[in-house]
Amino acid sequence: MTKNSSSNRAVVPEAKGALDRFKFEVANELGVPLTDGYNGNLTSKQNGSVGGYMVKKMIEQQERQMSGNSQNEQY
Repeated sequence: MTKNSSSNRAVVPEAKGALDRFKFEVANELGVPLTDGYNGNLTSKQNGSVGGYMVKKMIEQQERQMSGNSQNEQY
């Protein structure tokens, strides 16, 4: 990775829309007032809670799929 490259890119660009919808869904669940645009008014804790909870939910979904107990949730 070069010094100027960002690691904050979707590996599957086609999933960007679904990930954005998922991010807003999680923010809503957590009561974080995320907007489509500037969010500099949010604290690091608020932003981190959204990202952390997204990862938690994605891991839970993957574990369900791997165990054969898949619930039809899509992100």
